[in-house]
Parts: sequence; C-alpha cells; structure tokens
Amino acid sequence: MLSGTSYGEIVAQLRANFDTGKTRPIDFRKGQLQALAKMLEEGSKALIDAVGADLRKPPTEAELTEIIMCTQELKFTLSNIDSWVAPEKVPTQAVQMKGLTSSYIQPEPLGVVLIIGPWNYPISLIIQPLIGAIAAGNCVVIKPSEVAENVSRTLSDLLTRYLDQSVVRVCEGGVAETTAILKEKFDHIFYTGNGTVGKVVLRAAAEHLCPVTLELGGKSPCIVAADAHLQISARRIIAGKIMNSGQTCIAPDYLLVEEKIVDSFVDALKAAVIEFLGPNPKDSADYGRMINDRHFKRVTALMQGENIVFGGDSDAATRYISPTIIRLALTDANSHKVMQEEIFGPVLPVIAVPNVDAAIKFINASGAKPLALYVYTTTNKVAQDVLGRTSSGGAAVNECVLHASSPYLPFGGVGESGMGAYHGRSSFETFSHRRSVLDKTLWGDFALRYPPFTPNKVWALKHML
Repeated sequence: MLSGTSYGEIVAQLRANFDTGKTRPIDFRKGQLQALAKMLEEGSKALIDAVGADLRKPPTEAELTEIIMCTQELKFTLSNIDSWVAPEKVPTQAVQMKGLTSSYIQPEPLGVVLIIGPWNYPISLIIQPLIGAIAAGNCVVIKPSEVAENVSRTLSDLLTRYLDQSVVRVCEGGVAETTAILKEKFDHIFYTGNGTVGKVVLRAAAEHLCPVTLELGGKSPCIVAADAHLQISARRIIAGKIMNSGQTCIAPDYLLVEEKIVDSFVDALKAAVIEFLGPNPKDSADYGRMINDRHFKRVTALMQGENIVFGGDSDAATRYISPTIIRLALTDANSHKVMQEEIFGPVLPVIAVPNVDAAIKFINASGAKPLALYVYTTTNKVAQDVLGRTSSGGAAVNECVLHASSPYLPFGGVGESGMGAYHGRSSFETFSHRRSVLDKTLWGDFALRYPPFTPNKVWALKHML
C-alpha cells in the first residue's frame, strides 16, 4: 500500500531515471547485483524466519530453495554478464558493402519492468527474475504476494535498504493494489502464479502492447514405466512431491504407472514417505504446512470420497495435510475432482495404465501442455518416445523438479502453462531487446544504389543480392 505517492508517480520517476542512462553502465548493474547478494547473506535469517511464519517451511528447505537458489543465480550472472552485454558481430552482405560496413546485435534494456511474485516460493520467485532485470539494465517495480504477508513485509524492507530506490521500487498490497499497478504502462511484465490471474495480467498488458512472461502451472504428469527402478524412482518422486507440502508448480501432480508394477510401486512410495518423514509426518521438522485456510480446505476437499491408500490425515488448526496417495481407475480418472485442477498440495493420485503408450495418450487427451513432465525408465527408447510425443514447458528423465535449479536450462511454460522463460542467460534475454545495428563508413558511396536504375545497374544489384 502507498501513502502519498501514486503508482503512476512511481513509474514516472523510474522512467525518468532510466532515461538518464543510470542503469546502463555495466559497473552499475554489477553493483546492484552485488548489493542483492549482500542482502541475501545478511538478511537470510530474517527471510527464512518470514517464510517459516507464512508456510511453516522447514529452515533447511527454505535455505536451499529460497536463498541458495538465488545466490547461485547471482554468482552465475556476475560471472557471465560481461559476455552477455557485449555486441554480437554478425556477417554483412555484399549489397551492404561488405568491408565498408559492420553489423552487430546489441542487447539493450527494455526500460521499466514489473515483476509480480507468487506466495509458494515468495523469495526466490521474486529475486531470480529481479536478477535478470537488473543484469539487463532495467528499472524495476516489484509486487510481492500479499498471501505470504511476512515475506512481503520482510522482502520490501530489505530491498528498500539494500538496492538503489531510484531504480528499484517495491509496492506491497493485495488485489486492489495489483489491479491499480497493472493500469500503468510498463515495458515488460513478469508474472508467476495461476492461469486465472495470468489472463488478467495479459489483458492489462494488451492495453499498452506490453510484452509479458507468464510462469503459470498445470497438472504436471509423471510416467513410471515397468522397467523403472522402483525404489529410486519412488524416493525421487516423493521428494519432489512433499517439497513445500506439494505447493510447487512443477511438483509431480499425478502418476501414470504401468499396471504390472503399480502395486509394488505404491508400496515403494509409502516406504519413501516413512523414510523421509517418519511414521507421523506431522511431527517431522522437515515437513511444512498449507499457506492458508482457503488452500487447506481446497486440498482436503479434493481428497473427500477418494480411494485413499496412504495418508489422508489433516489438521485444520495447523493447516497440516499428510502426504496422501490416492488410487484412481484409468477409465474414469478425469471424472474425479482431484484430476480437474492443479492439486498444489501433498496429494498424489496414482493411475494404473496398461502401457506407456496409454500414458502418453492420456496426457495428450487433456489438451493442456503442462509446465513439467517426468518419465521414469531404464530404457532410453522409452524416454525418447515420451519426450517425442508430448509437449511441456520442461521435462526430466528419472528425476523431477531439479531441472529448475540449473541456470543453463531455460525455465518456462508452453501453452496454458505459460509463455517465455528465465534462469541464467534466459533471464537476461527476457528483460533485454536484441537491437540490430548496421554501421557503415561515409566513403564508398557508390551510385549503384541510387536512381535512375539503368539495365546495367539492375543487373549488378540483382547479382549482389
């Protein structure tokens, strides 16, 4: 919420500061990135405590997924930014007088950009795109999620103290404030969240012909082939599912398991939960809670009336939901409410399929391209068949979630799961414009290019082209 200064005034001030060229020098960008690194180092405890208050996120998990992910991204960016901002030379054609002309592509900042963050990873999913925006030389407006209120307040305080407020501003608030901010003209909007709000952002951006990056979600499927290593596959799937109590956009949403191994695999999933969290996950220091009462009620409602084969416990007072496994039949799986929306919680439907081909057809029949897709198999041909016949924002073979931790792999959705990508160089490119430049000497101004176009001139021009 603001007092005394309107969002329009904030954007105008940032645009005026951008127009001075303040953010363009590479040393200024590096200085802001280094200040951000210092903020994460000195403010890590306050941030971890805040995310613990909002999500009951275990400290170790918070440090790994919220702090270290960002510090690694900062190190990668600072190590590579010099090469990213450098002009990229490209060939010059004969008609442009090769030898007298140079051609290159120069990345330039877009201007004033808006980053709207989510509540599930309320630190890293703000800081990571911010790193790219600063590295590219932009001024930035940041809107943290009001749902994670403690993180929003803490992050706003830290960013205000550590970064140059003439180029980076934080605006807190809820739906009304976000709606007001979206009325302003930005040069790029980066939004992470659900598809419903994503459409609102896209419509608002269209009013100003503003480009957007939408990091959305969806039901990320996981195929387990009959030849998969049961124990390793189960452990990796459960690790990805229980992270942040399932409130992860790329968590495995449901499993399609070949029927000849489905019973054994469900047993392996159960064993993995007990191994990681003990017989009573509620007592585990490594397991979080749902963000608020609304999401607690939403997820527990998805469990009602289902064939629960493991877990199913919940406690409204603490917003606890145990890791829960549900068995569904392939013939009517999509009629169940748990399959009609992204679960975003620690509930894992398991569907037996006759073969991998049936699993692929089931995924494609949904008509929606997921943010992530996973396949577990020891046969490369099976993995390549799945990857070749499906589409998703990202994918992993014999792993899940971890593909999002690499700065070398662009992270983003496709279709309903989003548009655009970031992480590493992709973050820099998302917030940059690749400006084409042709630079020619003044001498060598041949008459060939000018009228009147005689037959000889036309012949020569065609030959050069």
